[in-house]
Amino acid sequence: MEPLLKGRNLVKRYGKVTALDHCDFDLFPGEILAVIGDNGAGKSTLIKAVSGAVVPDQGDVYLEGKKIHFTSPIQAREAGIETVYQTLAMSPALSIADNMFMGREMRKPGWRGQYLRQLDRPAMEKFARDKLSELGLMTIQNINQAVETLSGGQRQGVAVARAAAFGSKVIILDEPTAALGVKESRKVLELIQDVKSRGIPIILISHNMPHVFEVADRIHIHRLGKRLCVINPKNHSMSDAVAYMTGAKEPETELEAV
Repeated sequence: MEPLLKGRNLVKRYGKVTALDHCDFDLFPGEILAVIGDNGAGKSTLIKAVSGAVVPDQGDVYLEGKKIHFTSPIQAREAGIETVYQTLAMSPALSIADNMFMGREMRKPGWRGQYLRQLDRPAMEKFARDKLSELGLMTIQNINQAVETLSGGQRQGVAVARAAAFGSKVIILDEPTAALGVKESRKVLELIQDVKSRGIPIILISHNMPHVFEVADRIHIHRLGKRLCVINPKNHSMSDAVAYMTGAKEPETELEAV
């Protein structure tokens, strides 16, 4: 099977620091790929390189077999790659519907939208409500309530729903359960499984090993700026993963059969 999204020989340097050192990356259709690694291993730079936030100094990124060259996250979004960062990138004072459509608002049909640039609020609200319902997030009663009135888990839910609504090919989730309690984390993990069941592959960056081992199909272990190995969570333990990540143990092969 051919990877949907792949990186080959990616290099990124910041002055004398090499963040990516001839790194490879593969995401296959319909899978949840976890990316784990110690702090400073280069995970974030790798994800930014495949999502347009960073332009690699060397190497190539391919989406559906075609070489792509993103110079901004907007280009990646237009190609169908959505990223939910740890900070969620939401505007707390705006409503749920406004946050879902930030930067891609729907205009009213005809001259009012074209010339007066009036927003089609009913259409945006309906779309937002439908997407939240699809993902089982209707604990949120009012689509017009401000995001700042939501709990952490609900905010994360809105961010994931926004990504699922517009990320037609790939969704990248950066530490989605980092600031959440047990109950809210459970909701987000269910949401991730739900998005996967729709056939959208997910890249999950996380430090939470139990969560990674629960939802991931494969685990990409990143160390010293490159892919050390890819393991199957069914065949390895959490302590194996941590040992590879920290250098306490060396993997037998770089890649496992998918």
